[in-house]
Formats: sequence, structure tokens, C-alpha cells
Amino acid sequence: MRRLVLVLGDQLTRGIAALADLDPARDVVLMVEAMEEATYVRHHRQKIVFVLAAMRRFAAALRAEGIRVDHVDLEDPANTQSFGGEVARAVARHRPDRVVVTEPGEWRVLAAMRGWSDALGVPVEIRDDDRFFCSRGRFARWADGRSQLRMEHFYRVMRRETGILMDGAEPVGGRWNFDHDNRKPLPPGLVPPERRRFAPDPTTRAVIDLVARRFPDHFGDLEPFGWATDRAGARDALDDFLAAGLPDFGDYQDAMKRGAPFLFHGMLSPYLNVGLLTAREVVDAAVAAHAAGRAPLAAVEGFVRQILGWREYVRGIYWTRMPDYAEANALGADRPMPWFYWSGRTAMACVAAVVDDTRRHAYAHHIHRLMVTGNFALLAGIRPSEVAAWYLAVYADAFEWVELPNVLGMALHADGGLMASKPYAASGAYIDRMSDHCAACAYDPAVKTGPGACPFNLLYWNFVMERRDRLGGNPRMGPVYRTLDRMDPARRETIAREARAFLDRLDRGEEDAPAAAQGTLFG
Repeated sequence: MRRLVLVLGDQLTRGIAALADLDPARDVVLMVEAMEEATYVRHHRQKIVFVLAAMRRFAAALRAEGIRVDHVDLEDPANTQSFGGEVARAVARHRPDRVVVTEPGEWRVLAAMRGWSDALGVPVEIRDDDRFFCSRGRFARWADGRSQLRMEHFYRVMRRETGILMDGAEPVGGRWNFDHDNRKPLPPGLVPPERRRFAPDPTTRAVIDLVARRFPDHFGDLEPFGWATDRAGARDALDDFLAAGLPDFGDYQDAMKRGAPFLFHGMLSPYLNVGLLTAREVVDAAVAAHAAGRAPLAAVEGFVRQILGWREYVRGIYWTRMPDYAEANALGADRPMPWFYWSGRTAMACVAAVVDDTRRHAYAHHIHRLMVTGNFALLAGIRPSEVAAWYLAVYADAFEWVELPNVLGMALHADGGLMASKPYAASGAYIDRMSDHCAACAYDPAVKTGPGACPFNLLYWNFVMERRDRLGGNPRMGPVYRTLDRMDPARRETIAREARAFLDRLDRGEEDAPAAAQGTLFG
């Protein structure tokens, strides 16, 4: 039997299900570079480079094994620029008895694949993606009948079932979760380590030139490009994290610092999400570092929780709740996305820094995403669909299965509390405590109203007031509403008036500016 084996750009794992029983003497591997996939949102140019270069280098590695690879170049004049069109052309070229593919990471692609068999006239076998600790079916069984799906509960199930960081029936160290130990700001004078970046090889350099030529108007810098694009480089990136990042990752994973976008973070999610690394090998490497005395338990547990817990959990949420989940908007947010999410031109120093880092690297760590750009979108009431499209476009590690629940469930509380027991809303005090951004900001996080007041302060309390009908009954919001009720009515009115003035400027499409420069900012 001759099979056509389709490998997608986020499936660059030699042991992936579709390749597990490959017969080099008969089978053909198809890989497709499609304009449709690069433009259904306007992906960051480094993201496009990363995926296309990694695909080309993976194809070369398969050919070096003696495997026949049919790789459709983006600039091939005959390219239909879609998966469906290129699979149809490949079936006509190779006349396979069957098409084999591993399930994709996006609902829209899976929905299309399910119609291929009838359209092509050959069987299409869609195999489970077994690169995850938890299958889709296993997660569905865990989630069945639960009104709230809390990650911590799921994480403990995963620990027990895998034996990772377990001492018999009990967690290593006697605690399941060291999160309370992992919330420290950077001490003054602490210099973050220099993190490993990778010079483009000739294949990657050729793709950089292609993307510069074909995607000149997409968001993001192309240079300097520092991502590895093959498995050997991804393994080097893992080794760099284990040595330079993991020992201090636990303490400072929530910290932010100007000019230091990477700090002690793994920077491994792009490699995990395209398949150059596997979740199992990354977790095993972190656990081994602890066993060898090279990293403290709190750091290793915090890192393992992000992969064995959080990454598996959001995938389960995605597949059990799609396609309706994509339309979630429980808080009724309807403001359009401010332009400064693309331009970075805002007087809010924290937002400007995160957008600038995102533009330069196609990367920002999870607190930047959750508590700066996500927090602002939540407080300002930006449409969840637009926020999700932005996150999907601008980050190298963003694929819909992992991006959408993080945005809708965590950053925006748009799923009504399915994932989070309360909104991750915070005023400027949080950003000031966890970063040095506020010291260079035109706004002052200590100023609550009036000239120079931090917009996060105004928007936080305005959000609490405006969303009381939806959040007032939430037990975890009780202390916040009790504080609000003790607040002087005149102060509440001032906050509401000044917040409306700020938001009106966003609605008019004007760039943000501090009160000193915009005398009418607060009406």
C-alpha cells in the first residue's frame, strides 16, 4: 500500500503518529507551505520565518534518512496556497491508496480534513497526536460533568498518572504546588543571564529573504532573528535554559524588567509547539536537573506545572469546548483593539515595552502577556475576538489550541469562569511591584485620579463598577466589592468620569498620551 503522509508545520517531530510506521520504499511525505496559513491572521514575520525554515530543515532531515519528501515551496507557481488544494494535487501526482495525517492543532483545519476523503476519493486517516501526556479523550473524561475546570485539580491527576515529581502516592517535597514561592520581583542589582540565541543558517537566511519579499507589511522585525530552526538547535536551547534559567526560574517567573524580555524563562514554547522538542523530554530534563542538585524543587515544580499542567490543560479546554468557545464573551466586551497594540506608541511604559519586545522577538513571557497587554484588554473591555487574533498573530509560539484558552479564559475571563475563578484584573500597583517599568513611565502608579494617574488604576476600578452585574456574585470578588462600597461616592464618580475620558480617546483612535501632554485627557 502506498500512502501519502501529510506533515504540518507544527508537527516537526520524527516520532509523530503519522510517521510512526512510515515505509520509505513506498510512502511519500508531503509538506506544504501555504499562503493561506501565513495570512488568515497577519502573523509576525519572525513567526513565519521560524515555521517555514523549521519545515525546510525537517524535510532535509527526512531526505537524509532516505525518505521521499514532496515539499511544496511557498513560491512554487503551481502552489494553490491551501492545504486542501495541495493535498489534492499531491494525490493526483502520487496516486496513493491512502492519505495519513496526524490531527492538527486547530479546529478549522480538522473540520476541513474531515471532508477530504469524499473530495479526494481516497481514504484519509487522521491519527491522534500522541505527543501530549493527556489524550483528548482522557481530558474529556476528566472534564465530564464538571461545571468548573480548574487546572490545579487536573494537574494533580496528571502527576499521579505519570509519576512525575511523585514519591509514591505523595508529591515530592510534600507539596503539590510551590506557586506562592514563585512570585518575587527582581532584586536591585540582579543581572539576568545572557540567553542563547542562534545565528540563521543558510536555509533560515533564505527564508528571511523570502519573508521580507512576500510579507513586507506584516507586523514584526525580521532582524535580528535568534530562534533555532532545527532539533539540534532546540536541544541546545533546552540545555541553555537548564543551566542559565531554571535555577532562578521559580523565584522570578512573574518578574518583569525593562530591556530584559527573556529573564529566566524557558523560551522553549516555540520549539515545543512546532515539535522540535517534546513535552516528555523537556519535563524529564527539568526533573533530572533537580535530582542532580542543579535546580531547586520550587523552580522545577513551577516549570513542570506549566507543561504537564497548564499546557495539557489548555489543550483539553480547547478541544472539549470548540467551536463555540471561540465566540465566548461573557463580560460583553465590545471596544475595538487600540492601535498601540501594533504600533507600541503609548505613554504607558509597560505596554510600550511589551509591544516593542513582541515586535523585536515575536516573544513575551507569560506575565507580560497576562498582566500587561491582557490585563489592559480586560480592563478596557476590548473585544475578545480581536484580542485573540492579535495574540495568535504576534507570538512565535501561538497556535490556536494553546492561544485561545489562554486569551479567552485567563486574560479576558470571557468564558465566564470556566477556567479561572475570578478575572486576572490588577491596578498599576501590581505592575509597579513586579517590574521597573513604572519608574520610566509618564504616569504614576501611586496616583489614583487626576493628572498623571496611571490608566490601570482608573480602568481597574471602572471595570469593577461596570461589571458588577456579572461579577458581584463571585465570592472571590467579594473583598473587592466591599472595598468599592466603602469608597467615597464622589471618588467613585471621579474614577468613572476620568476612565470614560480615557476610553473615549481610545475609541476615537487617538494614541494614548499622559495628562501633562493632553490637558483634556480626564475631561
